[in-house]
Formats: sequence, structure tokens, C-alpha cells
Amino acid sequence: MNKIAGFVLFLVILLHSSCRISEDRLATRADKIHRKILTIDSHCDTPLNMIRNDYDLGVRNDNGCVDFPRMKEGGLDAEFFVVFIGQGPRNDSAFSSVNMRADEIFRTIRANIEKNSNISGLACSPDEAYRLKNEGKRAAFIGLENGYAIGLDRTRLKHYYDLGARYMTLCHSMNNDICDSSTDCAGPEHDGLSSFGLQVVEEMNRLGMIIDVSHISDNAFYDVIHESKAPVIASHSSCRALCEHPRNCTDDMLLALKENGGVIQICIVSEYLKTPVPNPELESKINDLTTRWGNPDTLNPEDRKKFRTEFQEIKETYTRLATVSDVVDHIDHVVQVSGIDHVGIGTDFDGGGRVEGCVDVSQMKNITIELLRRGYSRSDIAKIWGGNLIRVFNEVQKIKDS
Repeated sequence: MNKIAGFVLFLVILLHSSCRISEDRLATRADKIHRKILTIDSHCDTPLNMIRNDYDLGVRNDNGCVDFPRMKEGGLDAEFFVVFIGQGPRNDSAFSSVNMRADEIFRTIRANIEKNSNISGLACSPDEAYRLKNEGKRAAFIGLENGYAIGLDRTRLKHYYDLGARYMTLCHSMNNDICDSSTDCAGPEHDGLSSFGLQVVEEMNRLGMIIDVSHISDNAFYDVIHESKAPVIASHSSCRALCEHPRNCTDDMLLALKENGGVIQICIVSEYLKTPVPNPELESKINDLTTRWGNPDTLNPEDRKKFRTEFQEIKETYTRLATVSDVVDHIDHVVQVSGIDHVGIGTDFDGGGRVEGCVDVSQMKNITIELLRRGYSRSDIAKIWGGNLIRVFNEVQKIKDS
């Protein structure tokens, strides 16, 4: 080897070593930050796994994204476990059935937390989450996804609040009696909030339950912003300026959230982060699945489980994932449009949320490492990882008590 070649090799080795040291330092900084701050993920669908099988949050589960051991490993202090109710018929018989279904999921979540009370606890307020962190335990909040669960009876809101629900997503993939969905192929039914939806917003403000505007149509979003006395959240959404998807928020919506005092929790579903390139194999598999099953929201609970299992297997096999860098691009965009005080993280783990570098809760610190790499301060990161959501949480409670 001549002298020039040897010198070049030396420089390559030196550069590689320097990069490795830099990455190690970022990881060490991320660890220190996570130990000091309260970190919250505002949305996961892991309770679906608890209902389907003997899924114990107290042990590592290869067939799911979230459990308490991996929360500890990933530096996540608190998780919102969501009671998800798929949209179905809107009649008294169906409402009775979904009421029972929701109650069953609440009981399952609470039983799983109680079973693991040595390492976790149910949190119904920010103070309880801080206490659990100080005790070295993981905090489990509960959210309710799809106002279909209350039917036409707004008194059910207090029932779910008393069971621990601290936010409710007003609808899901189809219109319901509260509002229009952003993704119902039938188009708008109410042109925003219905008259019943107005009553729901008022009651949620009165109870101190956070209103979640993810999944709802643009018109419904602006109706909520206009009607709510309290700040609201988008518990798992991203930015439409970076990825043209109706589930995402436009820049005008981000500014309206800022004016409202609310927060958008960036979702890590790849399709909401990066406009998908043509993927005919994935499309073919999904088309075959929907041809066989039809609309999953109209299936009975057992068939819906089978559909979701097959759907997740197809997605995991054929989806081209976005990256942690794409996630932070969306965080950057919110900061540029509406400021550091109005952005957080809501993964949608076990509901489709996964990106390269963060496929389960054990890898959450990779998001922090990327934030550090881009120059975010510890104070910024504390806001993104929970501080902004806690601010909204506390403000909703103040308005309730006023």
C-alpha cells in the first residue's frame, strides 16, 4: 500500500470512528433526557391484542408493538391505550352491542394494568403519571376511539370518563351520529358536526374529557374548533403539506389548532408520513382481502378480528416503510407553521403505526436521537414528548372546574 492510499484509509477509519462516537453521544444524551422528562405516546391500539388473545402487558410480546418491558426499554413513561370501536349500524340494537363491547375492552385494559401493578398503574391525570414515573412504574392512560360507542346517549360519556377515558376521538373511518369522517367514501352526511355532535362537544367540555379531532372531516374539525371552550388534540395525525392524505391536517388547520391552544400528535403510520410510491403487490393483496371480506366496519366482531389480523400481516409484509427522519420532518413542519408548543407524538402502534427505525415502543428513543441531531433542545424535546399534551390536559381540567 502506498503512502497516499494508506493516508486515505486512515482518514476513512478516523471519520467512521468520529461518526460512531457522535452517534453514541446522541444516544447517551437521549437516555439522560428520557430519564428526566415525562414521555407520553397519545395513541396505541394494543387493547385489540388483549381482546383477541392472552396478551399480557407485563411481558415482552413479539406479536404486538407495546408492553411495559419495552416501554421501559424505549424510555416511554406513559401510553394511551385506546378502546377502539369500529363503525357499524346506527340503531338501538347496535348501540347496545357496542356499549357492551366498549365496557369489555375497558375491563380488559384495567385488569391487565392491575395484574401488573408492581410495574404499572392507571393514570387519570398528569399528576398520577408523574407519581408513577417517580415510583419507577409505567403509566397507562385510556382513550376512546370513535364516538359511535356512545350511540345517541351523551350520558354514556360520563360512564366512560368514570372508567378512565380521558379523551374521545369523535369518529373513525366512517360517518357517525356525531360528525362526518375524513375518509367515508359516501361523502359528508352532516357537513361537519351534527346537532347531536354539538351537544357532545359541550358535554365533553363539561366533563373535562379531551376532544380528539383525528379522523374527522375538515368541516367537522373547524366546527369543533369554533364550538369547544377547551383546547383539543389530534391524537394521531400528521401534516397534509408533506403527505396528501385526508387524515392529515392542512397548514390552516395547524394554525387553527394553535389559536385553540391545542396540539397535533404526529402519527407514525407510513402512509400518513410519505406519499406512497406505486406498490401494485400491496394494492393487489389488499384488494383481494376487501373483496373477500367487504367493509370491515360492517363485519361482526369475530370476522373483524380475522380481517384485521390478515390486514396487518399484509401491511407488514408488503408496505414500504417511511423512516424516523420522515417522522421528524413532520414535527419540523408543525414547529415551522405553528410553533414548538403545538406538536407531540401519537404513534398508532398496533393500529398500523411503524416506521423504519421505530417499529415498536422499544425504539422510541430513536425519534429523540433524530430530534437531537437536528438541534432540538432538551426543553423542546420535553414539550414534544409530553409537555404540550400535559398543558392541554391541564387546561381542559381547568375549564371543567371553572
